[in-house]
Amino acid sequence: MLVELVMRAKSICIDGYNLSLPQGSGITTYGRNLLDAIDRMGFEGEVLYGPEVKPGLDNVLNEIALADAHRERRKMQKAVRYSKTITTRFGRSAVLVEPSGEVIWPERMGGQPLARRYRSSQDLYFLANRGFHRHGAMTPLTLKSAAHHGPDLMHWTSTLPIYARDAANIYTIHDLIPLRLPHATLESKERYRSLVSFIVKKADHIAVVSEATRQDVIRILGVPENKVTNTYQSVSIDPGILFRSQSDVELELKGIFDLGWKDYYLHFGAIEPKKNLGRIVEAYLASGVTKPLIVVGGRSWLDGPEVALFNQVKKDGGVSASRLRRYEFMSRSMLVSLIRGARATLFPSLYEGFGLPVLESMLLGTAVLTSNGGALPEVSGDAAVIVDPYDVQAMTRGLQALDADDELILDLVARGKIQAAKFSQQAFIERLKDLYAKVGVS
Repeated sequence: MLVELVMRAKSICIDGYNLSLPQGSGITTYGRNLLDAIDRMGFEGEVLYGPEVKPGLDNVLNEIALADAHRERRKMQKAVRYSKTITTRFGRSAVLVEPSGEVIWPERMGGQPLARRYRSSQDLYFLANRGFHRHGAMTPLTLKSAAHHGPDLMHWTSTLPIYARDAANIYTIHDLIPLRLPHATLESKERYRSLVSFIVKKADHIAVVSEATRQDVIRILGVPENKVTNTYQSVSIDPGILFRSQSDVELELKGIFDLGWKDYYLHFGAIEPKKNLGRIVEAYLASGVTKPLIVVGGRSWLDGPEVALFNQVKKDGGVSASRLRRYEFMSRSMLVSLIRGARATLFPSLYEGFGLPVLESMLLGTAVLTSNGGALPEVSGDAAVIVDPYDVQAMTRGLQALDADDELILDLVARGKIQAAKFSQQAFIERLKDLYAKVGVS
């Protein structure tokens, strides 16, 4: 008798906590690149969501709840919220949701995630975070059901107080900013320290995105070296955007923003203390550079001092005011055009666990001024002007050099493309293979 053995492909699930954000984040980009890499490696990718709508028997409605996860959260009755917060530490479960092909996911969220299937657990992230805040306990999650096996691996893309009961657990720690730069965040440092301590004990392995963060995790959290793997990051840009002709991009920049090709400077990212926007504006104004400074970034925590000088100059008016522009939100395609057309990206952050704007700029052929904070020297290598992020005069001199020296710009662009290749998607995949093999998924 012929016995046919069917081997199923191993599956890897990531959390959708950041994927459902309406304007995305650096971790959103990480999650999407991770799904792309998982697919290329031959694994079945899954995404775990925590919508406020309880999954039912209608698969299409269940998927709609995931695609609509950005809507404003309804108010939960106090008694219900209290009860669920208490019980969540005893465990939650997730329901399987198959992509139906009927739901059009919003492009502002990056479109439909590249995943073989989804899993849905009502209010998972809201209740798990609230439960940890109130009771200091992580939420155990059951992903396996009678109808379907669970994933072989749960890869948490950020520090969440949840763990999968029936799969290996890998957590990515992007940085330890609340502990290294406590004045730059609003969260309780004691609670954050408790959370990451729980995570490193519960995790089968820890992933990081730079050697700087790896050393922070080993030193500050006391994690054994063999339990922390640095995968770095990669960035994936849609070919339809990436390979647009320069003439089309020039036309777009001129028509929409009245900007010339390589005739302005750019800073992009959430406006928060570690991004150092206040000193960037101060250095830019002191430099005497006449090319405009374009700032793309929405308001974030503790942003008041960072935008104070910018806002005051705009209020006062005059020549300096006309050199400064700020946009809170930009579509992905428009941002890529702005990066491509800039003379240089200014990103002298105080501290970064990686620094995606540096990599994106180098990949797109734009020179970079960055800092020696955290992982930024690892990412930029010898392909950027590197300054002390606390030294405004050093930033001013660096900006003046970029403005005056066309040969310097051309050299940085050439070096940047070589440096960016070190963080290619294929390089990321090879590092992921090594990471997953350490927990028995290969």
